[in-house]
Amino acid sequence: MSYAAPVLIGLLYVLLMCLLRAPHRRRLNAVMVAGAGAAYLSGGGLGGWEFAFTAVATYVAYRGLDSWTFIGVGWLLHTAWDVVHHLKGNPIVPFAHDSSLGCAICDPVIAVWCLGGGRTPAELLRAWRPARGRLTEVR
Repeated sequence: MSYAAPVLIGLLYVLLMCLLRAPHRRRLNAVMVAGAGAAYLSGGGLGGWEFAFTAVATYVAYRGLDSWTFIGVGWLLHTAWDVVHHLKGNPIVPFAHDSSLGCAICDPVIAVWCLGGGRTPAELLRAWRPARGRLTEVR
């Protein structure tokens, strides 16, 4: 398995999300993390734990409707769940044995961006310039 491909997929996801305007970008990412939280429900192989994780992910995604931090935490939770499935459960894509590992590599890329406020490259540049080397909050 190539480890670069999942990182590139995470970066592509971030770049595509940056095409959306700020309030819609956050809300769509909350919906995406909710969907990721339910990805293993149809056959993840961990029984009732699949429902428990989905309930936690749904709560975190709901809180993410108003908070980039919760969205980032949701992606990190999904990363941990991917690792569990790679080691003990079934892969996220049934015909791709290492798909959960790939997802576990991709998700933290998205999480770091979310924990940083889900900013576009232009917003990052605007925040960087006035502070002379320090990031400021973009409103």
